[in-house]
Amino acid sequence: MGLTPNYLAHKAESLGYHPQVILSGRRVNDNMGMFIAGKVVKMMIQKGTNIKGSKVLLLGVTFKENCPDIRNSKVVDIYNELIQFGLEVDVFDPHADANQVKKEYNIELQQSPSKYDAVILTVAHKEFLKMNINDYKKGSHTIVFDSKAALDRDEVDARL
Repeated sequence: MGLTPNYLAHKAESLGYHPQVILSGRRVNDNMGMFIAGKVVKMMIQKGTNIKGSKVLLLGVTFKENCPDIRNSKVVDIYNELIQFGLEVDVFDPHADANQVKKEYNIELQQSPSKYDAVILTVAHKEFLKMNINDYKKGSHTIVFDSKAALDRDEVDARL
């Protein structure tokens, strides 16, 4: 599914069309990890959190909810961008195979998350929708970012 826009663009170009809308959508999708990471870091700074060494939890690494498939996951882009900011990033995903995630992306899945300065819902697994997000917050300064607009609005600081 992740290759479909590229295929459509290629096919359209081969027929003489210039698929700017398709390519524009692809660019937006390709930059979403950088956008989310940047937004969360800005919010952390606004709350007075020292970025270097702060801990962030990514909830989910699979390509889509309630599925173990990690191919084409854009969550890795968010992870890498946060690491570049100097954050310590944990990833928790009850659907993903830890060995496969380690082999494919060199990311160790967290089995029992603790407390964090920021929590980002990246995949709307049913387990995440039922959990108490407060169990993972260090305190009132913790940022909760919902990239799927799946959590209760009262529980989050921002959502896409």
